[in-house]
Amino acid sequence: MEIIDYNRQAAAEYAKRWAFGRNPKYYDFQSIGGDCTNFASQCIYAGAGVMNFTPTFGWFYRSVNDRTPSWTGVEYLYNFLVNNEGLGPFAEEVPPEKLEVGDIVQLGLATGDFYHSPVVVSNTNGRILVAAHTYDAYNKPLYSYSFAKARGIHILGVRK
Repeated sequence: MEIIDYNRQAAAEYAKRWAFGRNPKYYDFQSIGGDCTNFASQCIYAGAGVMNFTPTFGWFYRSVNDRTPSWTGVEYLYNFLVNNEGLGPFAEEVPPEKLEVGDIVQLGLATGDFYHSPVVVSNTNGRILVAAHTYDAYNKPLYSYSFAKARGIHILGVRK
């Protein structure tokens, strides 16, 4: 398996293009639980270019009925990225201030239940701006969200 760089600029450009719209190649999950992690996965895919077609525990989207839980579920995306040893993107958890463009920040409750997956589009001196779906946003300051916990998912690279 070859490790390639994650194209952060491509992820950010995708986020900008689709922050206030919906790519017709993907189902819009907004009315059935939220579209934030679906959007985050689309951005990651734009920067990675490689899906992991392992049934159930991989990370892929073919259609609304042929996808993994990690494509659309907050916890499942986290678990895939930080534990992935196969094809596709892999990551580590970092404090939000260490996030880079194209990384994901997940917001959660004090109980540790995470519920939102915005995409980092800028991090200048710790001032993080994000793009997100469900409540569509682009260049939104992270501090403007209400959350008890935040965890950063820093994408280290892509295996192909």
